[in-house]
Order: sequence, then structure tokens, then C-alpha cells
Amino acid sequence: MEGKSSFIGFMGDSPTVRVLDYLLTERELDFSITDMAENARIGRATLYRIWESLIKNKVILPTRTIGKAKLFKLNTEDPKIRKLIEIYDMLVIEELKGRSQKNSNAPERASLEVNA
Repeated sequence: MEGKSSFIGFMGDSPTVRVLDYLLTERELDFSITDMAENARIGRATLYRIWESLIKNKVILPTRTIGKAKLFKLNTEDPKIRKLIEIYDMLVIEELKGRSQKNSNAPERASLEVNA
């Protein structure tokens, strides 16, 4: 991740929001605790600190065990998580539209500079 995602920009930069951002981005996959921490760019100790809240609020659900590693996935069946998915998708679409408009205006600016 180069900069902050539009979701983090909108919701605020905190460990919980970083985990949510990562899980929303990869919502169809399941992850170990270590994978979640690394990909959300937070420490494992920080993830363990917010873990109980993620489980209690049914944000994540256990999916399977591979060896000693337990894997977890975003609970896309929960109505609150579905609303977060809607917000996330809306923010991504707005960001893409903004980028598209910037890119479509770039040739106009270049041709104006050449003609000047």
C-alpha cells in the first residue's frame, strides 16, 4: 500500500480500521492472525489487543485450521458488515472515478500547454 486507502481516509487510521480495510479488500479469502497483522500493517500484539472485539462483534469468523494455524474470514453475512462493504465499495468507486477524470483531463492540459 503506497498511501492510505480511501476507507482508512474516511473512517480514520486506527488498528481496527486497518484490519477492516484489509478484510474488506480481500473479503472472499481467509487468513491467519499473522497474515492479517502483516497485511493490515499492524503488529501482532496490536491485533491481539483488538481481537476480542472483532470476535465479540462477529466481524470475523473462524473458517478452518491448517496444522496449528486457525484461519478467519470477514463475516459477510452480518448486516453491519454488509453496510461496511457498501461503504467500502462506494469509496472505491468514487476514488476510481476521480482517477479516471484526472486521467481524462491530462491530455487536454498537455494539448493546451503545447498550443500556448
